[in-house]
Order: sequence, then C-alpha cells, then structure tokens
Amino acid sequence: MSLCLLGVARRSSFALFIFVVSSVFGLGMEPKSELSRWESQALNVSIVRDDWGIAHVTGKTDADAVFGMIYAQAEDDFNRIEVNYLNSIGRLAEAEGERAIWSDLRQKLFIDEQEMKRLYLESPEWLRKLMNAWADGLNFYLAKHPNVKPRVITKFEPWMPLTFSEGSIGGDIESIDLGQLRALYDKGFVAIKEPEDFTKEPLGSNGISISPSNTKNKKALLLINPHTSFFFRSELQVTSSEGLNAYGASTWGQFFIYQGFNERLGWMHTSSDVDAIDEWLETVVRKTDGAWYYRHGGSEKKITAKEISINYKTAAGNMAVRNFTPLFTHHGPIVRKEGEKWVSVGLMNEPVKALMQSYGRTKAKNYNEFKKVMELQANSSNATLYADADGNTAYIHPNFVPRRDPKFDWTKPVDGSDPATDWKGLHSFDELPNLKNPKSGWVYNSNNWPWSAAGPSSLKQSDFPRYVDNGVESARGLHAIRVLKDKKDFTLESLNTAAYDSYMPWFETTIPALLRAWERLPLSDPAKSALAEQVAELKKWDLRWSVSSVPTSLGVFWADNLVPRVGPSARQSGMSIEEYIATKAAPEQLLQSLTAASNKLKADFGTWKTAWGEINRFQRLTNDIVHPFSDAAPSIPVGFTSGNLGSLASFGARPYRGSKKWYGTYGNSFVAVVEFGKTVRAKAITAGGESGDPKSPHFNDQAERYSTGSLRDVYFYPSQLKGRTKRTYRPGE
Repeated sequence: MSLCLLGVARRSSFALFIFVVSSVFGLGMEPKSELSRWESQALNVSIVRDDWGIAHVTGKTDADAVFGMIYAQAEDDFNRIEVNYLNSIGRLAEAEGERAIWSDLRQKLFIDEQEMKRLYLESPEWLRKLMNAWADGLNFYLAKHPNVKPRVITKFEPWMPLTFSEGSIGGDIESIDLGQLRALYDKGFVAIKEPEDFTKEPLGSNGISISPSNTKNKKALLLINPHTSFFFRSELQVTSSEGLNAYGASTWGQFFIYQGFNERLGWMHTSSDVDAIDEWLETVVRKTDGAWYYRHGGSEKKITAKEISINYKTAAGNMAVRNFTPLFTHHGPIVRKEGEKWVSVGLMNEPVKALMQSYGRTKAKNYNEFKKVMELQANSSNATLYADADGNTAYIHPNFVPRRDPKFDWTKPVDGSDPATDWKGLHSFDELPNLKNPKSGWVYNSNNWPWSAAGPSSLKQSDFPRYVDNGVESARGLHAIRVLKDKKDFTLESLNTAAYDSYMPWFETTIPALLRAWERLPLSDPAKSALAEQVAELKKWDLRWSVSSVPTSLGVFWADNLVPRVGPSARQSGMSIEEYIATKAAPEQLLQSLTAASNKLKADFGTWKTAWGEINRFQRLTNDIVHPFSDAAPSIPVGFTSGNLGSLASFGARPYRGSKKWYGTYGNSFVAVVEFGKTVRAKAITAGGESGDPKSPHFNDQAERYSTGSLRDVYFYPSQLKGRTKRTYRPGE
C-alpha cells in the first residue's frame, strides 16, 4: 500500500510578493493611532531592573503588567521569543529553509491559524485582554527598536499565545517522529531509525515540597529546579493592582510565570511519564470513488483530508511553498505507518484552557483556588509540586488523563477499528494520584514514578489504572529520598544545600561490580597491573562529585564508554542499565570500558589523573541557540554531573567538535528555594545571566554562582530593591 498525498514543491511568486509586502508594512510602519495607544498603555507600566538585570514589572491592570512583562522579555532576548513562535505557529522553515518543513507540518497538524483566531474571539474577555496586551507589547518593542530585525514575524497578533500555551520544553506535539512523518507524506523518502542514545541527558526537573513539621522555622519550603536547555527561560517578577504578584521563570515569549511563586504559594512542574498520548492502528481501504476510508466498529468512515501549505526559504534566499494533504480520523492525524496499517495519534489540544490554567495558577492564593485552576484539566505532561503559606504541601499529577479501557496495553498502538479503544472522557482531578500533606512531611518528584513521592506515605500504584503513569524509579529519585528522609530541621539554606548534594547513587552498585571484576583477574592478566591504580582510586571514592575529584572523572568516563555497550542488552532484558551492569554484564566488558576510559582521559588531558573540574565546564560565548564551544576561550569548572548518574543538580555535558573539554548545554537552568509564611523569602539563580546580549553586563554575571550552586537573594518586595536598583523606566523610554 502506498501513500502519495503531497503536491509538488514549487516556487511561488505570489507567496514571495505577500511575504515582501507584509514585511514592509509590518516593520516600523505602524499607524500613528496604534503607536499612540501603545504609548498610552506604557504610562501604566513601570519596569525596575535590579543589580542582576532582572525585571520587576508593575502594571495598573493585569493587561498592563503583561504589556510590560513581554516588552522586558523582548529587551532581554527578542530572538528567542521569535524562534519559540516560529516553532509553535509552524513557520520555522521561512527562516531556516527546507530542513524545517517537517517540523512545521507536524505543528500545523494541530495548530491551524484560522482555528486559533476563532478560539481567540471565543475566549473569555479577561483572557483576550491579556493576549491583546501581549501582542501590543511586542509590537511596541519592535516600533521602538527599528534596529531589531525579526527573521519572519514582523507583526505579532493576539491569537498567537494560543499556539504556545504551556511552558514545557518540547510539547506533546514534538513526540511525533519527524522521520516517520516524512516517510508517510514524502514519496520515496525512507526513514532511518536512529540508534537509541543511552547517555542522553534525561528530560525533566526536580521539585521538592517540605511541610512545616519538617522545617526549623515551621514554614513550608519549595525547591524549584527545572532541567532544560540553558537560557530557555527568563527570570522576572510581574505585579499588578488586580492581585497579580508572581516571580519566577517564564519561557521566552509567554506572559505567565511557568515555574515560580507568589506571596502566598509556589508551584514547580516536573516532566511526567503519564500516558496522555495514544496511537491507533487504522485499517484503511480505498473505495472506487478514490477516497480513503477506515474501519470503526461495523462501519467504514471516510478519512478527512486537509490542505496544508508550508512556506520555506530556498537555498537562494527566495520564498517557495510546498503543499500537503494530510489525513485524519476521529482519533487524530495520521502520522506514520506500521506494516500495512496507518497510525493516528491523539493528544491534548485545548489551547484556551491551557492558557487559562497557565495564567490562573499565578494568581491563586490558597490550595483550593489552585486546585480549581488545575481542574481545567489542561496540563497533559507535568506533575506539580506545591507549597503555600498555610503550610500545605502537595504532589499534583498531570490532569489531562483520558479515561480508557484498562484491558488494552496503552503503551503500544491499539486497534483503531475497535470502538472499545476510543477515549471515554477524562479522569477527574480527584481520580488521579494527587497527594496533599503526607504524614512523612515531604513530597518530591524527579521525573520518576509518583509511587515513592512521599516515602512511606506514598500512594499505591495498585489503586490506579496502570496508564496514569508509566514511569519507573530512578537514580535521582533514590537520591531525593536519601536527602529527605528522617530530616526534621530544614531551612531555606539547607534545602539549597540538599539540592546540590554531591552523591551519585548510580555508582552504588556499578562500581562494586567493576571492583569485583578486577579482583577476580588472575595475576598473570596484564589488566591486573595496568588498572591497579585506577581501581585503588575508585575503591576509596565516596561516590561524590567535586571539581577536584579524580575518581569522578574516571567514573564518568567509564560510564560514558560502558552504557552504550550494555544499553541494548539491558533494554532487552527489561532491566535498568545500572541493574544490568551490577548483575549481568560480562566482567571483561566492565574492565575494557575502564581501560578505554583511562586511555581517553590520557589522550585528551595528558593523564587519567585529571580533576573533574578541568573537564566539566560552563561556557557562554554567544547568544546562538546552538552554542559554539572552544577550549581556547574562557570557561568555568562545574562539579555537578549528569542526572543519569543520580546527581540532583544536573549538568548535561559532552565534548563538541574540536573540543576536549566537556561543555554543558542542558540541566539546571533556573533554580530557586522558597520559604512561605507571613512574608515570602527566596533565593534563586539563572544559568549565565538574564540578558541574551553578549555586550550586557548581565550576559554571564551569574555564571560563577551558577557553577557552585550559590543562590542569590531574590528581591521580592519593593523594600528589598532599595539600594539594588540600576534602572527604573517605562516601556519605550
């Protein structure tokens, strides 16, 4: 069975004309009345920049605050704002050419501009005001900064926030494989399955909430520790006279604090393995009328076709267009083939509710108000750690969980012709594994399963359908339990220390297996003497990272060599990699990897006795989204390591082309610890600095503190800004 549903790519002079005209009239040529309106709204906004360059935005209304918030973000990094919306709207190919066509097509399977405009018009009035203010703030910024040249979007429109309504890095739509999507809709293209990368830094974050019963000051504490690609979010505060006062991390281009706190409560999102995305195997037939149909129950339903055009920049710099006709069943778009079956996918697509929920969290004042916002059921992938000034703590599960027949294995595509596989609404908030005020006095998530979230007070997996969470326990999860259990005197400062605890549980069972393999070698084996010093170093290692640690270097390089070797076998056996290494891996394999690690260290750094800080580095040279690295340029040593090894503080690093040193690009990005009481007290750090401008003093001014986990005080109240203010102004000044 073949499928050829796309039109031939062609150069479109009309599309080029429209692109040029819209560019000319969209940049720096706003009608005077519109500019006057923006200038009038700017009078209702104040932006205070503190001594770290962080914006504290105050507006008369929420809309005024949003206007100033997005204006301040654009000052700091307009490029990242535009790139995020090129991705979310499906227009990246207009900037980056043919290679981005398939990600644009994937996005447009779910994001239709006309549908977004309709949803905008149907949104609650309060939300439309915020979206209008968002567009006005960005357009005012462009009007006042004619030297800033957008790559594509010269005029922002108020419906656009609906395309990027949830602040995670990599939304649900990105779970669709681009190679398989292209193989379906691009005749002659064959998708090549990439080998699994077993050393890839795990996606996700850490969140910890501690009850007053376990704190020295009898106040609830919250750890906010997202793990993302560096420089993915802006740190700022946004306040209005309508009850808004939120501080934290906002994904570039969004008008809500995604992970942060207000004066009464705080929230931290961690990626979850909830099953909120499903695939159906569709049995299709082509009728004599030439149309495709799919079987569902005792009938055959016509497959819906939709015309989608993707504009893209050619190698010559001109604009061209490529037309597609993707197909849809009632389950969702068809995105790939599996044998002779077509595969459709279903996922959450509730942009209005998602935007309402994302913004509504920031204004909640107590647990009941926060819960009501979460009952919108538009959070499909993130668990939430919660703490408040009333002393409540909670683990809140993702709230978009389709109700399904548990007899099917939902981890695999199910038979779309069987009506029993259709979704049957959503589980209510109270039906999900949410946990409030556990007796243990703490609750956490490190992208592991929720069944250990509160130690002995945790919920039981057997009480819920299996599909509500497909996660497993992890090295980071075990580490979190280690630092939380039996501790009753947490303070803001000791929670900061716990977040950077240097232990690496991954080596607890793997290093002993390596030592046993060496001890069993006969004296005549050359490896016995060749590896004796390395083994002695590892024997005395306390399994903790530090910039001065030689065994950390040896252990990390050993793991980096060994994991890809044993990963496929571990996966096939159904065991975790560390469990497989400890119980099943061949002794000679463990020793060969130690030899290889020693040789690699010697080749790259002159000796295997190289301190970890000489290898593991933080470097920020440019604001390129794909950052260049250079061993010849300045960089900073970092002690913490990959989350794969159980380090709570995560630093996903590797060597890049032309480098010997390892440079981080993913992991700890924004980190905060917060104490709630009559007043809120907080400390925070942002990777590098607040500004994306290499010429700004705030481009890299937090790097040293970031590398050591030395969080700075947050200036939450106006009184705390006294003496720490570098500039006060209104947008446009």
